[in-house]
Amino acid sequence: MDLIDPETLKAIQSIWAQIEIFFRSMVLPSRLWQFAIILGCLGIAHLGRMWLAPKVDDWARQHELSTRQMRAAILLRKRIRGMIFVVLAWISVFVLSEMSSFYSRRFLVDLAATLVTAWLVVGLITRLINNRFLRRIVTWGAWIYVTLHYLGFADEAASILDGAAIDLGGFRLSALAVLKALALTALLIAGARIVTGRATARIRGNEDISPSMAELVIKVMQVVFYGAAFFIGLKSVGFDLTGLAVLSGAIGVGLGFGLQKVVSNLVSGVIILLDKSIKPGDVISLGETFGWINSLGARYVSVVTRDGKEYLIPNEDLITGQVVNWSHSDEFVRIDLTFGTSYHDDPHEVRALAVSAAQSVPRVLKSRPAVCHITGFGESSVDYVLRFWIEDPVEGLTNVRGAVYLALWDAFHANGISIPFPQREVRVLGGSRLDVTASGENPQAGS
Repeated sequence: MDLIDPETLKAIQSIWAQIEIFFRSMVLPSRLWQFAIILGCLGIAHLGRMWLAPKVDDWARQHELSTRQMRAAILLRKRIRGMIFVVLAWISVFVLSEMSSFYSRRFLVDLAATLVTAWLVVGLITRLINNRFLRRIVTWGAWIYVTLHYLGFADEAASILDGAAIDLGGFRLSALAVLKALALTALLIAGARIVTGRATARIRGNEDISPSMAELVIKVMQVVFYGAAFFIGLKSVGFDLTGLAVLSGAIGVGLGFGLQKVVSNLVSGVIILLDKSIKPGDVISLGETFGWINSLGARYVSVVTRDGKEYLIPNEDLITGQVVNWSHSDEFVRIDLTFGTSYHDDPHEVRALAVSAAQSVPRVLKSRPAVCHITGFGESSVDYVLRFWIEDPVEGLTNVRGAVYLALWDAFHANGISIPFPQREVRVLGGSRLDVTASGENPQAGS
């Protein structure tokens, strides 16, 4: 059995013959001065870049540019040399075409101008792909294709790649089919990314859609678009998706046992979005964690605390655990403070001073009155509870408690109200003996 089939061998021989003819034609005088024109355009383009690049940098520094404008300026700066070369090359082609004696001797200049123009266009179009790895794959694939196309090697290269194939149970898988599938799938995924990105911005900016429903719509849209791009890319180049479905089913059963937690978190995330129990911006408490919801992910919820820490809490914990949502139905939150005063102080005055002190704090609501009640008679104080309301729990609870306590201290100090604390007295009775031990001696003293 031959290692290379006859059709592939014939294509390789054809390409090699064309390469030999091409290089032999390069030594002709008419081609040498075309090389000189191309090198001259390239040299002028390089000098032009050295002159223009600093000016672009200075212009960018002098103007307050947005992120998009800054990216455009950087993109322009990187391609100055290529753009100048394209302009000079096409001017050379036009001049040579106007000169009847040189009309048929502009092949190399025309080819160089066409190739560089195609490379620039590909580089600009692929900038629409945000993913860096995917953008590089598409860019290099497109550059190779346009180069082979304009050099006249596209059909032979396709024949060689199509000849490199394997048979999988009656299905022929060639290198050409794989490359087509990768290229088309990459383009479709890039298109899906652009569409979902813009749709996501519009959905999140729509005030008529609740945050939880917006996140659910975005997740479903991403799954549909990316899934459709993947399967359409495979189907369009002849892949049989029936076998893929059977294989994916078998793999899914195996992974299901090992990824129970992951699947549980995914399902819990969907349930959270559907029942709207929590949504971005809500203030929650879960165990020792207190903060506000920053984002809802497919596997976890991001909670940011007041000290700047970001906790990634699995969705399953929010479904199975006890979660305190301080802003589920509304933003109003009641806070209780406990304190005690001396038995010598009038409790009626204490209650009035406590309510007045709480209402003097800016974050305490005036529309919902604060109240103060006696909760018991302690060992050394009369115990009270002060209750007040706030409507901005996202701003923190400890700080507003501290502000109210400070207002209570100032009000009690100004009106002679004392806050007792436990005191202990030690008495030495007459006739008792006190033993003191020091440096191995045991002196005794009477008192």
